[in-house]
Amino acid sequence: MQGGTPKPDAAAPAGQVSDAVTGNWVDTTAPAWTRPYLRLSRADRPIGTWLLLIPCWWGLALAMLWDRNIRWEDAWIALGCAAGAWLMRGAGCTWNDITDRNFDGMVERTRSRPIPSGQVTVKGAAAWMILQALIAFAILLTFNTSAILMGVASLLPVAIYPFAKRFTWWPQVFLGLAFNWGALLAWVAHTGSLHWAPVMLYLAGIAWTLFYDTIYAHQDTEDDALIGVKSTARLFAAQTPMWMRRFLVATVSLMALAVILAVQPGGSILALVLALAAPWAMGWHLTWQLKALDTENNGTLIKLFRLNRDTGLIPLIFFVIALFV
Repeated sequence: MQGGTPKPDAAAPAGQVSDAVTGNWVDTTAPAWTRPYLRLSRADRPIGTWLLLIPCWWGLALAMLWDRNIRWEDAWIALGCAAGAWLMRGAGCTWNDITDRNFDGMVERTRSRPIPSGQVTVKGAAAWMILQALIAFAILLTFNTSAILMGVASLLPVAIYPFAKRFTWWPQVFLGLAFNWGALLAWVAHTGSLHWAPVMLYLAGIAWTLFYDTIYAHQDTEDDALIGVKSTARLFAAQTPMWMRRFLVATVSLMALAVILAVQPGGSILALVLALAAPWAMGWHLTWQLKALDTENNGTLIKLFRLNRDTGLIPLIFFVIALFV
């Protein structure tokens, strides 16, 4: 395979994970004793936090477009979601590494992770996971009761996801269920109840996750085949571009429907047009990724995967602009 998994260079800090962002703050400035735990939380690979947080901000922005009510409380919801995303992504990744510790040691890209490399014990990882989850729960308790219940319910897909690749070719669906839950939670935190608009937004996010995580999974297809781990990348193989076009269309269509359901009843025509520009612009960014896709080049795959932070922020910009027209 061309452009194989990046490896730390000779000057890299001890314990650096192979696919960590070069020069990240964990490996360069964090106290040495904290580094294994921060690596467990993927603090050295921040893209996952963005991908968990962005649907939260989508849901909050769309909720404000729906009721045309912007409150100071919404600033705390946005900040609380940011802190909660960092913590729960960390707790979820720690749980993933605990359950996958035997698999990770057999995959080139993951054998340098803290548990299989011996930097952290399973008991230490479990304690770290619980600490992160408890702090996140304390933040959740500052939201309304409905949002608290939504947050507790999110633990189910988070718990199931690490096992999904053992029983289904579609583990990315379970990742999407977990990673986009914030679209529902943030809407409920603002409005106090659910609506079809955030449900459609949630489904759009799941389709988006299928798009970007299929890109990510293509890095490991050879190792996954050897150890019997399933993924959409292995399932689609040479048909990946065709399936990704389908996910692209689903993402754009479902987000457009969410916008119409949220904005059309009480918003202005200009607000509706601006908000509908969000899925349109996001779709073009996904199209560009699809054109650049090379499933045989791991360097290209990781770059495209990380670009999805920008993909997700694009619609948020249009949602925020639409709020003020």
